Amino acid sequence: MTSTPKAGDVLRYPYLWARQARAGETEGRKLRPCAVVLAVTNQTDRTHLRLCAVTTQNPMQGALAVAVPDTEKRRAGLDVHIPLWVIIDEHNVDVFELSYYIELQSQMGVFSAVFTKELQRQMILALQRRVGQSVKRSD
Repeated sequence: MTSTPKAGDVLRYPYLWARQARAGETEGRKLRPCAVVLAVTNQTDRTHLRLCAVTTQNPMQGALAVAVPDTEKRRAGLDVHIPLWVIIDEHNVDVFELSYYIELQSQMGVFSAVFTKELQRQMILALQRRVGQSVKRSD
């Protein structure tokens, strides 16, 4: 990346699903599109990212997910010919400055501010209801 990721960016990222982390896995199995839903810089100037997977799999019953409209797929460099969802009720937490996973060529595109705000709203609701699962990827 040439600059610090921000909310709305879509990155290629080796997402580690919560079920894989619970089974003892420490590495994502493949690079997949992930949306930076929240990006917060702390007092030590480290950027904490909450990344949500973008998937072609229909969300499981009861899962919190947001369908990606075609216009957003185009903005983000995603395939407009297949249905895609951003999974909201689980996410990876990574610190950009310490990340082993975010590379210079990671960025694919960006979601609009309006769509990003909807993803953020859904994530905040999930966090408030304590239904979200997070997987920490760096210290």
